[in-house]
Order: sequence, then structure tokens, then C-alpha cells
Amino acid sequence: MQIKLWINNKAVIKEAEADLLLIDLLRNNGCYSVKRGCETGNCGLCTVFVDEKPVLSCSTLAARVNGKKVTTLEGLQREAEDFGTYIAEQGAEQCGFCNPGFIMNAIAMFREKQNPSDEEIKEYLAGNLCRCSGYEGQLRGIRAYLEYQQSKAAKAELAAQNISEVI
Repeated sequence: MQIKLWINNKAVIKEAEADLLLIDLLRNNGCYSVKRGCETGNCGLCTVFVDEKPVLSCSTLAARVNGKKVTTLEGLQREAEDFGTYIAEQGAEQCGFCNPGFIMNAIAMFREKQNPSDEEIKEYLAGNLCRCSGYEGQLRGIRAYLEYQQSKAAKAELAAQNISEVI
């Protein structure tokens, strides 16, 4: 069957066999950030956005994204670099194999929740498995990034009010 989708805002028309998985379609189109991990929908390495919602591409048929927008880490370069810096500063990236899926899910959480608690962060990212770490460095990186984003938003609000500094 022929399907049409948008991969990182680029229109793509492809022939897709009925059993073609989204992960294979994406990797065949140069989206190598999408990692093949457990292939059972348990590790989160293959996470992409379909119409802005995180989806496991190893358990999604390509035909199901016909007419939809698919975003991979390649389509979120700036956001991924901004956040990834905070993870690296905490020494939490180690081998880095799980980073693309982890960053995709973290970005989805940032878009959904402005100020999540530690419990909400852990719950939101529970589907991401990292065999190298105990998640504490990643949690510190998320907290540091959220503090930076909140500080940036507060400064922008002051600037909008034409206030240079709060004493």
C-alpha cells in the first residue's frame, strides 16, 4: 500500500508492506536516532512523536501513520541539544544508546508539564530503560533544565514588563 506522511516536516510517499514497522521505515529514511532496542515496546529507545505524541515505533505499523506527522530526534535538533547539554553536564549519558528515546520522552514531558514533581518525572519516564545508570544523573539533569527554563521564562516576563531586575 502507498502511504503519505511527514517525517520531520518533509512530505514522504512510500510503498509500505502491511507488516512494515515504523522504526524500519524511519531508519530506511535516514532517521538513525531511532534505536532498535528490545523490539517489544518495553525499553523506549525507539520513541518518536506521531502528531506530537510519543509513540514506540517498534510496535507501530507504518500503515498506521498514513497522513500523520512523524518527528524524530533529527527534527528536534535545537531542543535536543539544549536539553542534552544538561544531561551531559550531570555525567548521565554514559554509553548514550538510550539517549534519543530518553530525550524524546523528556521533551514530550516538558511540553505537557511545566513544573513536574520528581514522582511525576519518574512516572513519565518509567518506560525508558537505561542499563548504564541508576537514573539519578538523568533526574538531576532534568531538574537543572527545568530550573533554567523557569528562570528564562521569568526573565522574559520581566522584560515584557520592562523591568530589568527584581531587588
